[in-house]
Amino acid sequence: MTKTLPPKQRLVSLFSQAPCWMIKPLAAEMQYAIPSVRRFLAETGYYSSFTHNGSWYTLRSIPRFGRNGLWFYRDIGFSRAGTLTKTLVSLISGSPSGMSAEMLGNTLQCRCHGLLANLWRKGNITREKVGRCQVYFASDPHKSANQRRALAAQHSPKSFSAEMAVLILAAFIRNPDSSFEQLAEKVSRNKNVTVSPQQIEHLFEQHGLKKTMRTGVSVP
Repeated sequence: MTKTLPPKQRLVSLFSQAPCWMIKPLAAEMQYAIPSVRRFLAETGYYSSFTHNGSWYTLRSIPRFGRNGLWFYRDIGFSRAGTLTKTLVSLISGSPSGMSAEMLGNTLQCRCHGLLANLWRKGNITREKVGRCQVYFASDPHKSANQRRALAAQHSPKSFSAEMAVLILAAFIRNPDSSFEQLAEKVSRNKNVTVSPQQIEHLFEQHGLKKTMRTGVSVP
């Protein structure tokens, strides 16, 4: 393309021909040095991809983001949140019941296990082992608690294993004035599992136990 238009107009014209460009082909087409093209992009407004190590660019006016804040052109992904790191935090924090690495990978169409581990170590997200996989939750304690409760409600089993039942009853014996909610929180935190108050209440009902706040468990 010859330099017949101002650079930013040429930039917009090229992106009207192809919605995504890598920086080297774009600079070659514009006949400008890469630092100059980066400046034109910054002045016009752009997104860099969260896939392909951020090597693809699109103008801010182009993406039509979905409800999850993502937009894909072929296999190139862009996020309203920006980088892959910020996108992971945004998706996890906005999820009603947390997300596993597999769910995130399917949503983002890229692997993210390493980044998730780093985010967890830095305290940007929390996690809990559910079955055979880790489920990631928001770092905010209130939001995380709501996500964990929602997840537990989705996967509430009819009954606990004998080992888990013993752990819950032992926790109650140590804390006889605890509510079902408090017991669920204690067991979930200490054993790194997801237990809901409804599950504990169901356990008591299964064994014909009646819980009172003052007298503890009694047999009717």
